[in-house]
Amino acid sequence: MEPIASLLSILPFPEIDPVLISIGPLQIHWYGLAYVAGILLGWLYARRMVRNDTLWGGKAPITEVDLDDFLLWVAVGIVGGGRIGYILFYDLPSVIANPLRAFEIWNGGMSFHGGLIGTILAMLIFARKRSIPIWSLFDIVAAVVPIGLLFGRLANFINGELWGRLSSMPWAIVFPTGGPFARHPSQIYEAILEGILLLVVLAVLIYKRHALRTPGLVAGVFITGYGLARIFVEFFREPDAQIGYLAGGWLTMGMLLSLPMVGLGLWAILRASRASALLRGRL
Repeated sequence: MEPIASLLSILPFPEIDPVLISIGPLQIHWYGLAYVAGILLGWLYARRMVRNDTLWGGKAPITEVDLDDFLLWVAVGIVGGGRIGYILFYDLPSVIANPLRAFEIWNGGMSFHGGLIGTILAMLIFARKRSIPIWSLFDIVAAVVPIGLLFGRLANFINGELWGRLSSMPWAIVFPTGGPFARHPSQIYEAILEGILLLVVLAVLIYKRHALRTPGLVAGVFITGYGLARIFVEFFREPDAQIGYLAGGWLTMGMLLSLPMVGLGLWAILRASRASALLRGRL
């Protein structure tokens, strides 16, 4: 049998510099640009949805001005929560040893689960200040999050980080930091499932099924879909070296953090459906 190294070295890692532009000490990383692009494109998509009264069955409960003002809030929630979450869930010993590492978002990156918590807190506070129905705000944000996930996972691929386990698939890639063996490009798997697929599913629900008229439904489907997609991809993704497997040689931190999301998402879907049925019964 041929050595696994010779079988899996068909696709070399594309030589893409993680730094897009470097001007003296100033460096613009693809990773940071991905977050900016995801937030801005998500904002434009959200504005388009709130302008379409047909999607809401009347005037949208959120205005474009609200979305403009919320842009800074969500940026702080995503970046702050994502980085704090990564430190707490995945990299706390390293940050304690070197506190400056906490600011190196390109070194180890961000935690989606931490970013989700930060964004939820931002939404709760903002919705209360503006008297916006919280479930409708959840739905709008959930509908656009896959855009950010798509760009974020592509940036992970460019950085050559968060690669997958050893693989004999013809599309396996030898990552510069992953040793001499080819691995699953798990970042691409996540970009497809968490980004493209979820974006399409939610768009169909919104534009074909008018899901925004049932507050909480879009958010519930997103949370459930992300949790299932992440758990699935974790079977192909190499766990963080500093943590490894939590149990049984297969359970990872990503699975552990995603499992409650599935339950929470299913509850949100059920809650939205019951609330909608109750409202129809009163009409």
